[in-house]
Amino acid sequence: MAPTIPDTAQCASRLRSSVSLLSRQLRGGSATPEGPSVAKLSVLGQLHRHGPCTPTALAGFERVKLQSLTRLLAELEAEGWIGRAPHPADGRQWLLSLTPEGMLRLKAIMRTREAALAEAIGATLDEGQRALLLEACGLIDGISAALDGGAKPPGP
Repeated sequence: MAPTIPDTAQCASRLRSSVSLLSRQLRGGSATPEGPSVAKLSVLGQLHRHGPCTPTALAGFERVKLQSLTRLLAELEAEGWIGRAPHPADGRQWLLSLTPEGMLRLKAIMRTREAALAEAIGATLDEGQRALLLEACGLIDGISAALDGGAKPPGP
């Protein structure tokens, strides 16, 4: 009997479920009362990925209204995670960026989460499964790029 080929809706449902669960576990994995909230980490991650940007651009990356970010950005600035500088081309705007201390703190959180993930991968997957996981990551990157308008993701 030939194996059944899953349809796209079945794949989409399973992928969404798996990615959502893993994402929740990674976001909450190193959460501490004194650490940044999930919302703050998301904003910090956008600044890490995209570099300095205006609050409007940041709201676009986060897919929220600028008014929703105002208080959060003020808190991140007061806590020393981000700084602001005048926009070089438009004096009415500000550029937000991670402070050097914010970058160090964010990288420490990322290392902790990646170490926990690496430990779980090492404990549950053999060499062949790890290779398959890397292939799946490439496929997920391609799907993500297609959802984002077809832009090709960066290399491996």
